[in-house]
Amino acid sequence: MKQIIATFVLLPLFFLQSNVNAFETDTLQTNQGPLLMTFVGHGTLYFEHDNKVVHVDPWSRLADYSTLPKADLILVTHQHRDHLDSKAIEACRKEGTAIVFTKSCAEQIDGIVFHNGDTKIIKDLKINAVPAYNIKHKRDGNKPFHPKGEGNGYVITFGDKKVYIAGDTENVPEMKELNGTIDVAFLPMNLPYTMTPEMTADAAIMISPKILYPYHFGESDTNQLVTLLKDAKIEIRIRQLQ
Repeated sequence: MKQIIATFVLLPLFFLQSNVNAFETDTLQTNQGPLLMTFVGHGTLYFEHDNKVVHVDPWSRLADYSTLPKADLILVTHQHRDHLDSKAIEACRKEGTAIVFTKSCAEQIDGIVFHNGDTKIIKDLKINAVPAYNIKHKRDGNKPFHPKGEGNGYVITFGDKKVYIAGDTENVPEMKELNGTIDVAFLPMNLPYTMTPEMTADAAIMISPKILYPYHFGESDTNQLVTLLKDAKIEIRIRQLQ
């Protein structure tokens, strides 16, 4: 035992940082077995369920993807570099990996284009593309940071559970269509690109998921979100998703 411990201590720091066990993971039970949700950081996640691996917006700045499980499916929400990273995609893909993205990504990588509202079965998983865009927050020149039609959120069905990854969006009216159907929601909360805590709370109330993870939240105060939703029947989980 002493020899094993000593060997572990001498491992290089970069190995410890890139190891899959360095990331927080939660488990959700479904009628088709456990769903493992791993939080890489920012807007980057991956899921393991029923012998399939789904990566969302893999970003090589956050992880060494050569050390992580290879993807059966990769979902890309939009074309910004912290969401569409061809280096990370190449590192986590394998023969037969399906890549789903928006039309705005098609100039950079090959894959399957999903338009807002599309629903398809990919790798035996039902994937629904939900609009993700800005209404209020805009660049100089009055152009939204994320114009309508350029980005997707995704609802993934894992057995009897539905997981919504919202992408870079504000609390858009289309979220009302998800009300009461979502088990787990990942909602962004960073300025000026997505939502304030108040907007995220409004989105959560519109959707009414069983479990809410604020993600892509940067310097935003997650405690403020918890306070805003204190009377809502939503379990809020804070993870390392700055």
